[in-house]
Amino acid sequence: MQPKRKIRVLVVDDSSLVRTILSQGLALDPALEVVGSAPDPYVARDKIVELKPDVLTLDVEMPRMDGVEFLRRLMPQYPLPVVMVSALTKRGQQITLDALEAGAVDFVTKPSTDVARGLNAMMLELRTKIKIAASANVSHHKEKRAALFAGKVISAPQALAESTDKIIAIGASTGGTEAIKAVISRYPANTPGVVVVQHMPAGFTRMFAERLNEICPMQVKEAASGDRVMPGRVLIAPGEQHMRVLRSGGIYQVECRPGEKVSGHCPSVDVLMHSVAEQVGRNAVGVMLTGMGRDGAAGMLAMRQAGARNIAQDEKTSVVFGMPKEALANGGAERLVPLDQIAEVSLSLLT
Repeated sequence: MQPKRKIRVLVVDDSSLVRTILSQGLALDPALEVVGSAPDPYVARDKIVELKPDVLTLDVEMPRMDGVEFLRRLMPQYPLPVVMVSALTKRGQQITLDALEAGAVDFVTKPSTDVARGLNAMMLELRTKIKIAASANVSHHKEKRAALFAGKVISAPQALAESTDKIIAIGASTGGTEAIKAVISRYPANTPGVVVVQHMPAGFTRMFAERLNEICPMQVKEAASGDRVMPGRVLIAPGEQHMRVLRSGGIYQVECRPGEKVSGHCPSVDVLMHSVAEQVGRNAVGVMLTGMGRDGAAGMLAMRQAGARNIAQDEKTSVVFGMPKEALANGGAERLVPLDQIAEVSLSLLT
């Protein structure tokens, strides 16, 4: 039996100290091999061709050409899984979201306090995300991924729009920011209330919601406890807080609070979907989008057992076909649907 091939990693960062720290930290994992490093995108471009890495780690902010511009040029020509290394600053968050739009698979944040302990945690997260990224499907960038997401706003039946007791619950992880955008940007302004969990740190979820709000017919906001789930509104779970749906008389509200990780995450899709199963039942539709792991599989099954209708993203359009696959295998999702059809199918299941 042949030994499993190591994942080849190229580290790109303008700081020689950071390149050394990342390279040494990644080398601690026997499944990873750092095949080289580069101080800027120009050197990186040549090393990608020469060394043929499986995954790139890329600094968000660099001189000469920033990480986002590099991705916009790289991905259509040479699609490669990329994990961004980001600052927790507001500018860092903005550029990171730009990078995810440009094709990055995921990101980790640099520690801002307690650097020694934070660095260990960051390296553990980076090693994990590199392994996930190595199996990511980024081939569609060659065909211009935007074409996959392009689509007009669809219309919702008037009777559905007037109903206040319907809810769409969406879960996503790796690759999810672009998939969520592809779905909810097609929902019309009179769509029943939508609740979303995307695995993301605090701060990033607010900026993600603000960006979506600028392009979507529905109002999109980062959720806060007490917010109503109602037609025309999308609530995004805040980073590092679980979001639950609660019924109060004739209305639905959300409760957001910190807690232990569930299924490896906070916010957790399982937590959201279990609450939807309990409080909304057959008036809900569940949607599982791209992501690694099993988070949401149990919650989606609970939704289906309570009478909800559920779908999951298909393998071809998923960046990582983990969470959708588990939701289907577990019996929570009824079927797989291509990303460009999820908005339409999910609305049709509510009527």
